[in-house]
Amino acid sequence: MADTVTDRFLRYVVIDTQSDPRSAAQPSTEKQKTLGRLLVEELLAIGLSDAHLDKHGYVYATIPSNVDKPVPVICLCSHMDTAPDFTGTNVKPQIVRNYAGGDIRLPGDPRQVIRVADNPALADQIGNDIITTDGTTLLGADDKAGLAEIVTAAQVLVDNPDIPHGTIRLLFTTDEEIGRGVDKVDLQKLGADFAFTVDGETAGHIEDETFSADSVDITIHGVAIHPGFAKDKMENAIKIAAAIVDGLPKDMAPETTAGRDGFVHPTGLSGSMEKATLSFIVRDFEEAGLATKEAMLDELARRVIDDYPGSSYSFEVKQQYRNMKAILDRHPEIVENAIEAIRRAGMTPVRGSIRGGTDGSRLSFMGLPSANLFAGGHAFHSPLEWVSRQDMERAVKTIVELAKVWAERS
Repeated sequence: MADTVTDRFLRYVVIDTQSDPRSAAQPSTEKQKTLGRLLVEELLAIGLSDAHLDKHGYVYATIPSNVDKPVPVICLCSHMDTAPDFTGTNVKPQIVRNYAGGDIRLPGDPRQVIRVADNPALADQIGNDIITTDGTTLLGADDKAGLAEIVTAAQVLVDNPDIPHGTIRLLFTTDEEIGRGVDKVDLQKLGADFAFTVDGETAGHIEDETFSADSVDITIHGVAIHPGFAKDKMENAIKIAAAIVDGLPKDMAPETTAGRDGFVHPTGLSGSMEKATLSFIVRDFEEAGLATKEAMLDELARRVIDDYPGSSYSFEVKQQYRNMKAILDRHPEIVENAIEAIRRAGMTPVRGSIRGGTDGSRLSFMGLPSANLFAGGHAFHSPLEWVSRQDMERAVKTIVELAKVWAERS
């Protein structure tokens, strides 16, 4: 097989793998297994004889060590699903060859324009080949770029036995986009010491910090009365919910925060005048910041409810994931080796934080310390998503160099 990383990527993105938060199944959509089966076929074809798809839709495979000394077992992980935020059905990838600069208007929906003003990373892509959608779907570079890069790097390592490396385990997960990516991962079977998710953005970046994340559900019990007889009696739960949303601090929203600022974000409102439910996600890099934001939200709900003496509310917090930096700081070699690999691949390493989470967030706290490597994609979860061929090739080179660094330094 002489497939390039771009060949693989274009093959993967046309397979619809959107996950579904409304489904209780694992994986949440059976169509994710369609890509999983293809990945197993390709891994078997390049010589990874243990590649297989398990009942939860996960793909496992091993690149055996070719050195005669102990080397930590490294896991390379990417996810197969795409986000529910925007349709991933009938993806039609486009290639803008030898990008000359300027905005990119997408042919399937001319209203969709990848603007340089919104994508400063395009300034580094002059002369490169940019892969986009036609504007009617998302692309799926999050995280099919990572899948293509890992499989291509695996082929490079298998085809070049003179490249020294320890045992490398591959893990391709389902349902990452809905927060369940590693719910059913068998870490004992995986048998890795450290991991790298290949799920980041700009070429050259290594991320060792994520948000800590909780969800909050506020359930409001109002007073339902026939509207014709409601004067001084009705307490409409929908209006109470709306008042809580209206009272949220304007400077604590995703659209008004950046850098290390956290936020409180309403994600759902449903109900009737008798009962309504508000759903929120709460994000902060520090757990103390999470607690402060949740206390603010609880106090806001209490103040609103005080104006409705017949009504009540419940407040439920669920932990989603935690900042992986707390774990990674105990294993500095994970990031140090990645930085060296990026440097050897010809880039200036940039260490950063993610305003979000990855499978690595959960894996780190499950006992598998995991940092996040760039995959090269931009404008995730939207029809304006894009990735360059050259950045995917840089990711492949980085993964190969990473395998060498671990073998050398062990």
